[in-house]
Amino acid sequence: MRPEWRRVWTSLAGAALLAAAIVPAMADPVGDFYAGKTLRILVGFGPGGGYDLYARTLGRYLGTYIPGEPAVVVQSMPGAGSLKVVNWLYNAAPRDGTVLATFARGIVFEPLLGHTEGTQFDAARFNWIGSVSNEVSVCALNAASGIASFADMRQKPFRIGASGAGADSDIFPIVLRNLFALPMRLVAGYQGGADMVLAMERHEVDGRCGWSWTSLVSRNKAMLGTHDIVVTLQIALARHEDLPDVPLVMDLVTDPQQLAALRLIVSRQNIARPFAAPPEVPAERVAALRRAFDAVMRDPGFLAEAQRLALEVRPVPGAELQALLGEIYASPPAVVARATELIKDKP
Repeated sequence: MRPEWRRVWTSLAGAALLAAAIVPAMADPVGDFYAGKTLRILVGFGPGGGYDLYARTLGRYLGTYIPGEPAVVVQSMPGAGSLKVVNWLYNAAPRDGTVLATFARGIVFEPLLGHTEGTQFDAARFNWIGSVSNEVSVCALNAASGIASFADMRQKPFRIGASGAGADSDIFPIVLRNLFALPMRLVAGYQGGADMVLAMERHEVDGRCGWSWTSLVSRNKAMLGTHDIVVTLQIALARHEDLPDVPLVMDLVTDPQQLAALRLIVSRQNIARPFAAPPEVPAERVAALRRAFDAVMRDPGFLAEAQRLALEVRPVPGAELQALLGEIYASPPAVVARATELIKDKP
């Protein structure tokens, strides 16, 4: 063989060997895993509430950004203020990245704050994928109740609807009652936000505390427009720009230890709409799910739909949620003890 042809054949053979070496390196095991599969997003409340709406909106876009583009379905698993779905996610869900869940933001604080009954999970072991928003919750009462301000709440008896232990609808009213000696009666057992609103319309209860402002605006804005309800208090670390004249609970407490304990309890608002995967999901799939979640938070179609539905999008990345849970569980014992007292449902 002439020297120049030998050089050509040598170059071609080298290129072929290089290509053969690159192909395995370029293979995407995450994409190969998800291709043809279905990713389930479980919602810890019944259909029609804020958590359900956020999950279904996210679900319409998430699969596009996951390698392999799995189908995404959203299913409800209500029970015990979403404790049912959290326990299932931790103990029974497949640990392969095919299941996510969204649930009451406060449920993961329960073991720290002494509410261990029924909890079967270690919050730090979940793989946190992200939160669509950090949020403000409110107390809102039927105008017919005669309560038009927080001052009225301190003087006039009223009934508040709740879903179950660990949910904002349960924890926040109890904290408020303990902090301010409110003449409040808690009526628990509702499956989710939609059921509590129906109970208000039927006058079974007078209102809700721990009602997500974004959920109220997106699902029940007409009640505000017709002045059927009055927003009396906002529960968050900082005021919402939509509610400049509604008092913030953090501004109503002056005792330093009580304020620190309240801050620990209210910090759950920073993980307002969390999505988590079970423990032990392979790290590369967790990373892919987090990247996909972050990509959806920037997707023009998702943002337009969220705006149309009046859903706030103030995303918190999964790694930040993982760090936040670590910080919360490292709170000083005295602050944890005071917070634990505040969330006790005292007779």
